Amino acid sequence: MVKLYDGGAFLVNGIEIIADAQDACAAVKSKTGLDVTKKEAAEQTMAYGILKSHNTSGNMERLQIKFDKLTSHDITFVGIIQTARASGLEKFPIPYVLTNCHNSLCAVGGTINEDDHMFGLTCAKKYGGVYVPPHQAVIHQFAREMLAGGGKMILGSDSHTRYGALGTMAMGEGGPELVKQLLNKTYDIKMPGVVGIYLDGEPAKGVGPQDVALAIIGATFGNGYVNNKVMEFVGPGVDKLSADFRIGIDVMTTETTCLSSIWKTDDKIKEFYDIHGRSEEYQELNPGAAAYYDGMVYVNLSEIKPMIAMPFHPSNVYTIEEVNANLKDVLHDVEQRALVSLDGAVDYSLQSKIVDGRLYVDQGIIAGCAGGGFENICAAADIIKGKYIGSDEFTFSVYPASTPIYMELVKNGAVASLMEAGTIVKTAFCGPCFGAGDTPANNAFSIRHSTRNFPNREGSKLQNGQISSVALMDARSIAATAANKGFLTAATDMDVEYTNPTYHFDKNIYANRVFDSKGAADPNVEIKFGPNIKDWPEMSALPQNLVLKVVSEIHDPVTTTDELIPSGETSSYRSNPLGLAEFTLSRKDPAYVARAKEVQKAQKAIEAGQCPLNVLEELKPVMEKIQQICPQAGEGNIGVGSTIFAVKPGDGSAREQAASCQKVLGGWANIANEYATKRYRSNLINWGMLPFITEEAHTTLSFKNGDYIFVPDIRRAVEEKSPVVKAYVVAGSIKEIELKLGDLTDAEREIILKGCLINYYRG
Repeated sequence: MVKLYDGGAFLVNGIEIIADAQDACAAVKSKTGLDVTKKEAAEQTMAYGILKSHNTSGNMERLQIKFDKLTSHDITFVGIIQTARASGLEKFPIPYVLTNCHNSLCAVGGTINEDDHMFGLTCAKKYGGVYVPPHQAVIHQFAREMLAGGGKMILGSDSHTRYGALGTMAMGEGGPELVKQLLNKTYDIKMPGVVGIYLDGEPAKGVGPQDVALAIIGATFGNGYVNNKVMEFVGPGVDKLSADFRIGIDVMTTETTCLSSIWKTDDKIKEFYDIHGRSEEYQELNPGAAAYYDGMVYVNLSEIKPMIAMPFHPSNVYTIEEVNANLKDVLHDVEQRALVSLDGAVDYSLQSKIVDGRLYVDQGIIAGCAGGGFENICAAADIIKGKYIGSDEFTFSVYPASTPIYMELVKNGAVASLMEAGTIVKTAFCGPCFGAGDTPANNAFSIRHSTRNFPNREGSKLQNGQISSVALMDARSIAATAANKGFLTAATDMDVEYTNPTYHFDKNIYANRVFDSKGAADPNVEIKFGPNIKDWPEMSALPQNLVLKVVSEIHDPVTTTDELIPSGETSSYRSNPLGLAEFTLSRKDPAYVARAKEVQKAQKAIEAGQCPLNVLEELKPVMEKIQQICPQAGEGNIGVGSTIFAVKPGDGSAREQAASCQKVLGGWANIANEYATKRYRSNLINWGMLPFITEEAHTTLSFKNGDYIFVPDIRRAVEEKSPVVKAYVVAGSIKEIELKLGDLTDAEREIILKGCLINYYRG
């Protein structure tokens, strides 16, 4: 089904794979007549060509990228624009689209969600952007329909910014990386590795894009095969997939922890652009006759079966057939995983979901950038037509990804088929994906064609004793389950004639409602600020010496950004840095905020010219020990802050608040064995936090929660690019440890020294 090559591989004429070996280059020459080295062949990937055309450094080993377009939604654009304004923003230099698909329900906090929308509209007018009103489109569908272009690059402040199927290299990053683009700066990275995703065969009837995506995620996430690399989709199987099918696979590449994606393009993608009235944006893309990849994933589409990602991660994959055949064993495995994921905070069992030997689910949802596509919903309507979901606990909701899609589904009768069966069809909204809509009942089990199923991401709250969980599936099998009134069913088990209706895009829906400045800024427009929209607090530069208190210790194999700062209803407070910070780690370590604030008192005293020992009594014996090894440490050259330890933090969302919330509570660093994604590490750096790495095993750390760590001459270490930083654990005794900062660009070092990106641009 899915095979990973042990090393790199050549792709010859877009068809034949030649594994990297001593005679590989000779084999390539015999096939193509080309005498190429691996380095030369690596330059024949589609990814290399697009990155080269957007690189401004002149050095393809150290890229400085300028993107063509930017996009954000309403739980990120306020913070981004506020940061950019504080850093000198005068005009959006490239098209910047502000969508409103996350905080659309105005469910909490009174007026604050709509206040953010009005902030976005007035900023689009003032700085020359595009504003997409609530319920018109989810961020990524609008980008596919109106922004993507062959050979282009798009940067978005949402992790699922992926438009590779349309020939666009897109990346999801934390807000500060968009700020850099708004200030005419660059996105600086090393040249990423490129991994070929070779598609062969053709999907069976009833198998959908989520099935293919989950199979790939299951094969690549745990081993980090594509971590921070570009996934390049090639092979004859691509030709067998519709544009919508490719898009559905592509959006889920984020869950592999890759950096970006790109696909070869053909007439089906040209037709997509034609349908959307943007034929000029199509560009045919193919790898060169002899392209070299740093890895190769072979996917036989013909062997893919309907899949299910059980709680609590998209990589926890099985075939639906396996789950139904080994139900008790699979559910037991999920319950064992829950002991780690939920820290024993609640009793968690799925055994009650076994009804007459079958798995009964409580809810089905098809939604968002992954599930809400035209073909997915049409297929679901074909499956459920003439049936009904029943009048018991099971519910079924469908969210088309944009109003143009919704309109076409109304016209072709798909909505009528769904609604007659008992389905609720709703407007374009990302809520079910991150816990702001359709939260299941306590102990309920939901199946969703959406992007993630992390703990609590569906909206439950462990701190209140609430737990529900989500499994990811394709729209087709969700509809098949709905047709069987909630009993888990693979779409391949249904005898269905798929109608495959033609899609017609109505451009007037956006033309009549979306505000598009056409790049013209109007500096006379006054920005509307709601009472919840607050400026970033002042942040100090990195001191010469640093005293850190460990205020949280997380030993999960991977820590998601949802666990660092919860999604759901907290999203409404993302325009208020201090207000949002109150929720930091609230579902993972509820004591974190109070601990961090207590330590922060000392730093605030220092900034006010007062003695920190007067406000943090426990610091006195710590400082006495510190001065035994560093007598000069003291007034005028020391800072005090907090840090957390996590084994592998940062999987999941691009949200900068996972880092900024720690920063505004006095965080100076993270300590980790490794960082799950580049984007989380970048967020730490952009908020002036030290991304420390420790090589100590998490089970035998030299420090524990509550300990102090003294880092002498940290400022000099950053300035002098020291590969290893000497530090001391100050507990009952003093113990020397080593911390590493990893590779940092000169700009990143300067940002850390200045204390944050805002300070860096202020000068």
